[in-house]
Order: sequence, then C-alpha cells, then structure tokens
Amino acid sequence: MSPIERLVEFFESMTPQGLGEIGAHYSTGAYFKDPFNEVRGIEGVRRVYAHMFEQVCEPRFKVTERVVAENGAFLTWDFTFRFRPGGAPLTVQGATHLRFDAEGKIAYHCDYWDAAGELYAKVPVLGALARLARRRLSAGG
Repeated sequence: MSPIERLVEFFESMTPQGLGEIGAHYSTGAYFKDPFNEVRGIEGVRRVYAHMFEQVCEPRFKVTERVVAENGAFLTWDFTFRFRPGGAPLTVQGATHLRFDAEGKIAYHCDYWDAAGELYAKVPVLGALARLARRRLSAGG
C-alpha cells in the first residue's frame, strides 16, 4: 500500500480510539488549518479531530479524488455526519492541500470548504440567515 493510500485509509476509517495514531501520519511540528481551527503540532491536530468526534455523530470522510505530487497531495472529499443521534445525515464537500516532510509525514494540512454554504445553510436557524445573505449578495442569474 502506498503512503497516500495509507493516509486515505486513515482519514476514511478514523475513530476516536485511533487518534493515538496521528503521529504516524503527521510530523511533530505539523501545521493544520480549516475554517474553524489553526493549530501546530501533533497534539493540536489530535485535539481538532477529538473535538469533531465530540461535536457531531457518526463523522466520516470519503476521499473522492486525489492528485499526488512528490512532496504533497490534494484530496477532495465528502464529510458526512449527524448533528444528533438519529438525526438526518448531512454532507459537506471540501478539499485538503497536504505537504509532506522528508519522512513522508504531513507537515502542512489546509482544508478548504464553504462553511456558509456547506454547513451554516444546513442548520435550521442559521440556514435561514445564510440563505438570506446569499440572496442579498448574489449577482443573480
């Protein structure tokens, strides 16, 4: 199995119990950024994923495409979760830019996704506000 395949398998099968394996995939000083977090180091990355498992039910990543270079990769993915047990499943689409260190571990991880369109719009009260803002700011057509 190639390093990128192992990494995709880690993302797609991640569990709270498996978060101890983060050091096998991220470098000691790894940088991680997404729309809500910006952290450095393995412990910071672990906290981001642990928080995800605390805040949503049944979170799962499914990598849909990958572009791999010598020292990095770009992944697109679907993130499916529920806000509460038994709630409707929601899916957020996004992408991740990764850069690897000399050992092949993640040194840079930056997630790109539309928090307003992909997440806020799906939350009942916030959704109405997000749709209103989108209509007001849209050029139309």
